[in-house]
Amino acid sequence: MEQKKGTHAIILGLTDTGETIPAASGRISTQPGTASEIFQKSLGNEKNADLIQKVTKSGHNSTVEHTVFNIAFEDVSVFAEQFLIEFRLASFTVKSRRYVDFSDCGYFIPSSLSEEQMKIYRNSCDALFACYQELVDAGVPREDARFVLPYCLHSNFYCSVNARELLHMLSELLYGRGAKFPELYALGQEILEQIKRKTPGILQNFLQDGSKLPEKPFPLTPSVLKEKAEKSVSLLSYTENATELICQTALLAQGFSFSEAKKLAKDRQKQEELLAYLLSSSRPRALETAVYTFSIPGISLACLTHFARHRMQSIQIPSLCRANRKEYVLPTSIQNQPILLESYKKAFRTAETLSEKLLSSGIAKEDLVYTLLSGNTIDITTTMNARELLLFFKLRCCNRAQWEIREKANQMLKLCREKEPALFSRFGPSCYVSHCPEGRMTCGKADQIKKIYSPQFRNL
Repeated sequence: MEQKKGTHAIILGLTDTGETIPAASGRISTQPGTASEIFQKSLGNEKNADLIQKVTKSGHNSTVEHTVFNIAFEDVSVFAEQFLIEFRLASFTVKSRRYVDFSDCGYFIPSSLSEEQMKIYRNSCDALFACYQELVDAGVPREDARFVLPYCLHSNFYCSVNARELLHMLSELLYGRGAKFPELYALGQEILEQIKRKTPGILQNFLQDGSKLPEKPFPLTPSVLKEKAEKSVSLLSYTENATELICQTALLAQGFSFSEAKKLAKDRQKQEELLAYLLSSSRPRALETAVYTFSIPGISLACLTHFARHRMQSIQIPSLCRANRKEYVLPTSIQNQPILLESYKKAFRTAETLSEKLLSSGIAKEDLVYTLLSGNTIDITTTMNARELLLFFKLRCCNRAQWEIREKANQMLKLCREKEPALFSRFGPSCYVSHCPEGRMTCGKADQIKKIYSPQFRNL
């Protein structure tokens, strides 16, 4: 299994109007005519590129959002995947490591490795993939076996992104926090060269912007490094009297006076009616007024991917260079099988030894991220409003959710219920909130789950 040569980021598709609509949108606010008339005037206009540059240079970057790119990322590392999916205004569809067998998918090899370093790297990676195969052959679920796969594992996914967010992505790949990783920098260069050919006008201001500087280092350093990972989720901050606030804003949105909305929002019966309405509404914006910040320690890098896929949150992810190599998750599917358990633990020892050998041989610390295993842990914090938490709990408390994120979601829900029971006693998996959307894939335990998540049950 080796790294494939050639392009790894391929622009497969592009809005068929190319740069015409960004140019037309630059004209529409200052020129007479209907939207379609201005569009026709912009077709093939030689001044389009200069106009786009002028408009974006003045800070009106929303104009280029009308052009959308479809990109295939092919045989990049899982590390590159994790970096890219953090761009929340893009859409991603990733080959699932929960369901697809990754035994023969191959892995990324850093180009900076010497011949001796490459030998050590290959031998260790091959041993880790052999362990994965052993676990899968023994009947361990793929979602658990994947924990022994290294972060150099090849990933394939699609990304659709508007030009404004793509330029932001490029800035991070070429000048920001991604620039120090050769793989990420190379991906940025590949995308850049393709955009130059396909939409040069959109790129002009980006290329001429002299303000792009390398990312500054964080001004403070921890005095004591944590030796052992914490396990429990903590609620760092939350909105006081969230139920009243949500009900009051919902009433104000319907035209109630401030004094009347404030009075009605304190009435328990009215609260019940309003919350029931909001949870069944297609536009429950009042829920967004309540905000919650969580510390979520000790999640695997595999679980990190599931968290990062939620867009409407503010998630803080430490550099993966600081992931805990000595701590890792241990799935129940392996705990009671001594032979498999030893193979599993050996995989993490193998990865740690690989990291130590490469580090002592002079490898760049950035390249060590590829020796992390998907089961290694990291601590994150995230802030979500109640509307996003409603979606998060519906998806992640579900029996079909990956077990690790389900455990964390249940801990988060329990903390929310302790602080705001009137609101969060209504939150839980989809079948508890409304109905199961899984169709033939349902677990078939909706009645049992409704009892587990009912307000009088605390032991989630």
